[in-house]
Amino acid sequence: MGKDERTEPTTAEMAQFIAEAIWEKKGLSVVAMEVADIIGYADLMVICSATSDRHATALADHVVGQIREVHGDKPIGQEGKSGGRWVLLDYGDVVVHVFHRPVRDYYDLDRLYGDAPKIELDVPESVL
Repeated sequence: MGKDERTEPTTAEMAQFIAEAIWEKKGLSVVAMEVADIIGYADLMVICSATSDRHATALADHVVGQIREVHGDKPIGQEGKSGGRWVLLDYGDVVVHVFHRPVRDYYDLDRLYGDAPKIELDVPESVL
C-alpha cells in the first residue's frame, strides 16, 4: 500500500505507536499529551526518559526508524542527537522529547504542560 493509500493515525494511535517504540528499547516514564490548545506548533507531545545519553540517542533512533518503516514519515527536524541529553524529534503535528532522566527532571516539561489532557496509554505488563 502506498503512502497516499494509508489512513492517518489518530492522535491516540500515534501516541501509542511512539510509546511502544520507546518501550521496545527500555525507555522509561512515557507520557503523551494533547497540546494543540496550549501550543500552536503541535497537536501531540510525547515525553520519555532514558538512563543515559547513549540510551536517549538509541531511543530517538528507534522511534525515527519505526515511524519511517510503518508510516513512511521522516522527522521535519531533530535536535540534540549529538549530545543525547535531550533529543527532540519534530514531526510537525507530533513532537517527541527523549530526555536523559536528570535533564527531564530539570526542565520539567510534565509540569510546564500539566494542563494538557493526557492520552491514556496501554502499558504492557513487561513495562509495569
